Amino acid sequence: MSKRDKNLFIAAVILGLGLLGAVDGIVFHQLLQWHHMVLSPNIKLEIITDGFFTAAFSTLLVWGGIKIFYDARNNELGNSWQIFLAGMFIGGGVFNLAEGIIDHHILQVHRVKPNADNPLLYDLAFLASGLLLVIVGMLIKRTYKKSKE
Repeated sequence: MSKRDKNLFIAAVILGLGLLGAVDGIVFHQLLQWHHMVLSPNIKLEIITDGFFTAAFSTLLVWGGIKIFYDARNNELGNSWQIFLAGMFIGGGVFNLAEGIIDHHILQVHRVKPNADNPLLYDLAFLASGLLLVIVGMLIKRTYKKSKE
C-alpha cells in the first residue's frame, strides 16, 4: 500500500473509532437510555462519565478530520473510497471490540443492556457486531489490494 493510501487508511480508522463512539453514545446512552458509561446510583457521576466519553470520541473525530486536512494539504492523501471505507469499518469494529472487552467484561463498568433478562447476550452481540465490522473492513481492503496487483 502506498504512503498516500496508508495515510487515508489511518485517518479513516481514527474516524471510524470516533464515529462508532458517537453512535454508541447517541443510541445506547441517550436514545435508548440502556446505560451510562459508568452505572451508578449517582446520576451526576453517570452524566459526567458520559461527558468524558463524548469528549473522547469527539476528539477522535476532530483528530481524523485534521489528519485528512493535513495530509491532503501536503499532497500525501490517497483517494480510494475502498481504502477509506475499509478503515472506517475496521476503526468502528475495533471500537466495539475494545469498548466491549474492556468496559463490559474486564472493568465491568456497564453492560449494553443491564436490565435485560440476559445482559450477557447483548454484550456478546455487541462484540459480534465489532468483529463483523472488522471482517467487512478487511474484506474491502483485500479487494482493493487485489485490484492493484
